[in-house]
Amino acid sequence: MPPRLPGRRRSPTPRQAAWLRRGLHQPGGKLPLFDDRGQRVQATIVTACLHNGWAERWFNNPLKPDWLVCRLTERGRDALARQAPDEDTA
Repeated sequence: MPPRLPGRRRSPTPRQAAWLRRGLHQPGGKLPLFDDRGQRVQATIVTACLHNGWAERWFNNPLKPDWLVCRLTERGRDALARQAPDEDTA
């Protein structure tokens, strides 16, 4: 197993996993900018997922350059697959 890098988690938190899971059935693994209540996904969730390699920047939005348009990575899919079903509700 490769050494664990500082600041990286082995699996997403329940909130991170919930956001990542929303990309599983989207074209290209596109991750949403807004949650189920219409609020912007917290930047801390997005940046943590980017930092851990579970998501990646997809493209820049010229109309909203401060919005991170991201997609799910294979590492993100693997992290979700490794999670126990009851971890999502913790």
